Amino acid sequence: MMEHRLIEKMLKAVEEEIARIGNGKKLDPVFIDSVVDFIMTYADRTHHGKEEDILFRDLEKKKMSARDDSMMRELIDEHKFARRIVGELVDAKKKYVNGDASALGIMIDRIKVLTGFYPEHIKKEDKVFFPDTEKYFSGPELEKMLDEFWSFDREMIHEKYKKFVQELEAI
Repeated sequence: MMEHRLIEKMLKAVEEEIARIGNGKKLDPVFIDSVVDFIMTYADRTHHGKEEDILFRDLEKKKMSARDDSMMRELIDEHKFARRIVGELVDAKKKYVNGDASALGIMIDRIKVLTGFYPEHIKKEDKVFFPDTEKYFSGPELEKMLDEFWSFDREMIHEKYKKFVQELEAI
């Protein structure tokens, strides 16, 4: 899945930046903002959003094996876990920007948690869950789902920037 490949590339770049910070480079809060934006918008809202709002919704209507149903619930829990870690990263970045130097360690730790989490999560989806659950859908059902995925993607940019403008207006 191309979304997974892009997430993996981002994680590699993030790991390299964290290594540079470990070698004495100062942390740039804008870097954290960029990482958070990518994870929240692309990895979570776009990628996980399609899984939860379309794929998992359609799987709920199918008679799945106990193993596949359990794996889907596990993936949903993992999505929630990633959201919580990103929230902690955002909170730590706010503290860091406001002068709390101890928040640097929290930010680095939260990033390391995410860079450790996502590869395993992706492997589980790519190698086990997606191949195993495709069997529940007919060819036309899979095509309809792909069309929904494309429509979901097209709407994401509008959703992101509509929210951005609303936040600006509220200031």
